[in-house]
Amino acid sequence: MIRKGLKPRLKPALDRPGDNSVYRRVFPFKRHWPAIAILAVFDLIFLVPAITTFSQAAGEWAKFEDLFDLVAALFLSAWLLGWSIAPLLLTTILLLLLFGREVVRVRDGKLLVMLGLPGFGLQGEYVVSAMRNPRFERPIKSSGKAWRGPHMAFDYGANSYALGCHISGDEMIEIKNRIQATSGQSMRRGEATQGEMDGNWEPAVTLIDTPAEYTATPPPTNAAEQITLGSASSVLLILANLVPFAGAMFYDWNLGNVMVLYWAESAVIGLFNIAKIIVIGRWFALLAAPFFTGHFGGFMAIHFLFLYGLFIQGPRDMSGGDLAEVLQMFYNLWPALAMLFISHTYSFVANFLGRREYQGRTINHQMSEPYRRIVFMHLSLILGGGLTLLIGESRPVLIAIIAIKVWLDLRAHIGQRNLKPPG
Repeated sequence: MIRKGLKPRLKPALDRPGDNSVYRRVFPFKRHWPAIAILAVFDLIFLVPAITTFSQAAGEWAKFEDLFDLVAALFLSAWLLGWSIAPLLLTTILLLLLFGREVVRVRDGKLLVMLGLPGFGLQGEYVVSAMRNPRFERPIKSSGKAWRGPHMAFDYGANSYALGCHISGDEMIEIKNRIQATSGQSMRRGEATQGEMDGNWEPAVTLIDTPAEYTATPPPTNAAEQITLGSASSVLLILANLVPFAGAMFYDWNLGNVMVLYWAESAVIGLFNIAKIIVIGRWFALLAAPFFTGHFGGFMAIHFLFLYGLFIQGPRDMSGGDLAEVLQMFYNLWPALAMLFISHTYSFVANFLGRREYQGRTINHQMSEPYRRIVFMHLSLILGGGLTLLIGESRPVLIAIIAIKVWLDLRAHIGQRNLKPPG
């Protein structure tokens, strides 16, 4: 948990030299040429496969005629989306090392500090009267502020902040005096007031998912808050799973129909997982969500090709798969798909948002969560499918598969909600 207290207001911002700021000063970052050269080499290493894959994906999208071509185009696009995060991040860092700067402005009694490239960046907003203990600092080489060199530091709330790059002590005094003179407010010395220390910051987003750092929301102590078989989200989940049961019993759904339906449910789970990543990660989701989409999308594309080739088309049919037939198959399954979508939508709104299940979760945990549920579900489906192919009678096996799938779904659903496996 980040410490309590007053915090700067952070937001993306544009740097407009002609705005109504009373005081404005630019601090270019110091260029570290060995680091720039090494980073440029790594960036090029990642860019070459990205460019090659983009060319291949564009070619597949331009000529696909059957299902196999479509899956190839989707897989390459998903792989490209996930891979592109690395060169995008490396290129951004490279540009910051080459052209990055810090812009300090004073306007309306506030200090605006923007880090970024010429024209835009991430801006922190500080109330000058709440800034305390201005001082000159020389960071040690191993510290996180070493890139700044000598700089000005100050306290704000319960934390310390820095501004300026490679300045002298006299420059620091001049900067402090200009900020105070142009804002009409003074920085004071001493401890923070009680008002500046009140209020909690939200949990920090972390990529590391360890027992020491991942502290999930405690299980509800009130029995009325527990998720049970009679809870609305559990009932909706059961009803959604009864649709394929009715299809198998009364509408002659075969193994392929059920396989495709549950594959589509996996896609729905992935879609809502992206929404969860956005809620948890906020700005970090700009990187995490595309990476998950690329990784999960590639997995889903190959998974569908496997299901279609083995359980729908059959291993003896070597054709590429008719797209019209695939679309018709999904159209015939729309009632079941609609129920599954409604069930997952309700659970996301009522449980993840309503019960604040996102509190304490990490990006790493959320990105891996869909796989834990999907792997167990589809192992059961594949084993059941193999059994159906062996005995030649699908209805009893389909009913058993659906029953096992309902049990697995409910176990995962209730266990995740109450943070302990149901008995």
